[in-house]
Amino acid sequence: MGTFERTRVQEMLGYINSELHKTYSPLFDLAATPEVRAERQVYLRKRYGYIETHLAGKSYLFGEQFSVADAYLFTVTNWAGFVKLDLSDLSNLTAFQARVAARPAVQAAMAAERAPHRT
Repeated sequence: MGTFERTRVQEMLGYINSELHKTYSPLFDLAATPEVRAERQVYLRKRYGYIETHLAGKSYLFGEQFSVADAYLFTVTNWAGFVKLDLSDLSNLTAFQARVAARPAVQAAMAAERAPHRT
């Protein structure tokens, strides 16, 4: 991966972190008002709109090569179900989530998360 590609990945990691990841925080807060929840969901849907467009015609964020940005996007986007954020109309994002979920390493990691933890 060249300097330009690394820069693009870093740029996308920053976007996911600042525009998606941090926006979920109030949605996990049980004390958040319905107005705050609604506003954050609208904000997230707009930000996912950019991701939807970016994924058009690609398997992953940067074409056919899976990257750390794809892993981060997958993880953050999985939170949508927990906070009842409907993203089902975003077909590129929905296909991306299914594609990443089908990866053997992702399946193994998710199975490990579901397993009882021992201390």
